[in-house]
Amino acid sequence: MPKHYLLYGSERYALAILRPLQRAIRARGDEAAWFFDGPGAEDLVEGERLLSVAEVRRWRPEAVITSSNAVPHFFPGVKVETFHGFDAGKPRHIYIRGFFDLYCTTGPRDTAQFGEIADRVGHFSVVETGWPKLDPFADQLSGQPEPLRRPPTILYHSTFSPSWSAAETLYEEVKRMSRDGSKRWIVTFHPKMNPDTVARYKALQNEYLTFAENDNIFELFAQVDMMCSDTSSALNEFLLTGKPVVTFRNRRPGPQLIDIQDVAEFEPAIERALSRPAELMQAIREYGQAIHPYHDGRSSERVLEAIDEFIARGGVNRKPKPRNWWRKLKIRRRIGYWGSAR
Repeated sequence: MPKHYLLYGSERYALAILRPLQRAIRARGDEAAWFFDGPGAEDLVEGERLLSVAEVRRWRPEAVITSSNAVPHFFPGVKVETFHGFDAGKPRHIYIRGFFDLYCTTGPRDTAQFGEIADRVGHFSVVETGWPKLDPFADQLSGQPEPLRRPPTILYHSTFSPSWSAAETLYEEVKRMSRDGSKRWIVTFHPKMNPDTVARYKALQNEYLTFAENDNIFELFAQVDMMCSDTSSALNEFLLTGKPVVTFRNRRPGPQLIDIQDVAEFEPAIERALSRPAELMQAIREYGQAIHPYHDGRSSERVLEAIDEFIARGGVNRKPKPRNWWRKLKIRRRIGYWGSAR
């Protein structure tokens, strides 16, 4: 009998993260289906199956796999977290919510941090698998960037939180530099970005600046030579291509970034990034090995193997998960399900 796996999303970006898992599940001869409690279901395509709460409970998946921060406890199956991005220095990345049986980490840095907590609390397991979202882009993960374009092309991306985003601060500089033809720009934002900010940047579009609305930002990386950002987890994805990133007041700067504190530093920092200094490029390669050393495009298969092994050893951890009443109530209210958890 084919095994059942539920792919659970609460944002459209879950599609890019979990579709590689769907392919790996089907390649095994097993079945995948989807459940959304937020945007994303409308973007499913022919052949992708969407279930209701009642259908999920009848279908009885082996595992519920999600990139979200929480998961319905009343769904059958092992609860598995695959993450929706790399640790960008935001306070809620290394944060245990009490919903998951298994965390599938992206690389040694996260494995060490989550593993230390797992040893202490005992109610979840940690297996390093790599990140499924990157499987289709394995050929871009060598850390050896292609020669610069002429003119060079810059990806500008910002997170949505006003306290973290530099989009408004750098708007005038992007506007100025995108009009002289010395560089090309592709602009894209987090899906939750302030609509007024989005509208301002869309209005800048000309022959040298394009506003992109791709669900999967990785699709843009092969088109550019560098990124400018702030404190977005997407910049870590970009660093895996071996290309430089300029950040504005990043919350966790390091040698892998060119981080600036003042708007006047923005253009000189871009010129330095485009010169690709040797020490910066080496720091980028070392950072990539720490957060995601896998270049084989098989992270989805490793996630499924980790689930198999967890179930084979009994499907339980050393200690039970916390009761988590308040968070469970919030999920019930969001989904509108008040029935049994069994």
